[in-house]
Amino acid sequence: MSLAKKALEQGEGILRLTPTWVPRSFCVPGRRIKLHPDDYYSLGGERGGIDERWFSSTTPAENGPLTSKNEGLSHVAFEEGGKTELFLLKDAIDELGGEIIGSRLWDKYKSWPMYSKFFDNMGPLPHHIHPSDEFGKLTGQNGKPEAYYFPPQVNNHGGDFPYTFFGIAPGTSKETILECLKNFNKGDNKITNYSQAFRLQPGTGWNVPPGMLHAPGSLCTYEPQKASDIFAMYQSLVNEAIIPDELLWNATPKDRWGDYDLLVEMIDWDLNVNPNIMDNHYMEPIPVEDRAEMNAKGYDDKWICYRSHDYSAKELTIFPGQTVTIKDSAAYGMIMMQGYGKMNDWDIETPALIRFGQLTHDEYFVSEKAAQAGVKITNHSKTDPIVMLKHFGPDNPDLNVLE
Repeated sequence: MSLAKKALEQGEGILRLTPTWVPRSFCVPGRRIKLHPDDYYSLGGERGGIDERWFSSTTPAENGPLTSKNEGLSHVAFEEGGKTELFLLKDAIDELGGEIIGSRLWDKYKSWPMYSKFFDNMGPLPHHIHPSDEFGKLTGQNGKPEAYYFPPQVNNHGGDFPYTFFGIAPGTSKETILECLKNFNKGDNKITNYSQAFRLQPGTGWNVPPGMLHAPGSLCTYEPQKASDIFAMYQSLVNEAIIPDELLWNATPKDRWGDYDLLVEMIDWDLNVNPNIMDNHYMEPIPVEDRAEMNAKGYDDKWICYRSHDYSAKELTIFPGQTVTIKDSAAYGMIMMQGYGKMNDWDIETPALIRFGQLTHDEYFVSEKAAQAGVKITNHSKTDPIVMLKHFGPDNPDLNVLE
């Protein structure tokens, strides 16, 4: 029997995952993702600091020629006979397919088509874009919609700039943005002069479709997204740091580097100049069911990312001392944010500090069969709630709040 099959059987449909750390050379870590202070540069100074942790990922990180093997890919931890063996979640899903993610997703995608992450930057990111599938094909990649949620548990401070620029100010011409892009190598190309920023609030979120310019602020962010790492940086100077020219052309085929008109074409113009960006993309949590009824049973469950068909996410809270059984129609990954207890036979706990390479009991992948049967969660604390975030794949059958 294969390791994947053994792990799925031993976990009764739930796989334990290991922390997946990803550096970004163009970012300064915000140091809120519980990695030990000595370990933020564990992959070497030239790689930059670790400012991301990826969840339920079968998507490799696109970090240039220095990218390490399996960077960005989640591993399953399987214990047997006193030994712990690790193997890729991607390999397990490739082998077992619908036994893990369900036939609905496997038959359509032949893969797990999303992942989530924390990104944790001290300052803002550059104004950038994730192209649509149409433009992603130019470099053999998928397009990438994504969503943000700002968990209170990892936002004890807001970083240097807790504001995010979204879109392009109404009335701005394409010629103006084209000129900004042509000025990329002249210092500050001032592209955010033609955008608008929104203050970020812990406990809320945003949805960002492909083709939308955005410059994420400095809150630690939980980010469900489509299975892709495609991006192109359109802002040349951020926090007095110069953005390398190759990141402007990161989503462009080599034979079209220098084609600034193509960069403008990647912008979904109507989406960006919409004056009602907040109305269409901001997300306040929405109770999954009647709140009083849930609370009477010992838990609270909220949709936190719900404006996209490509993914969705919930925040589940189990009150102190309570045991509940939660059913979902679809497979999901989860990450613990607070508390400790049991999830079926698995220990779940929220570490305060993690060494690079250390295993944890805070991240799992729940197969569709286990999710549908119901996951029994017991909170062993008399005072502290269990809080977990759950990320789902496309077209979640339970998602009934899409507008």
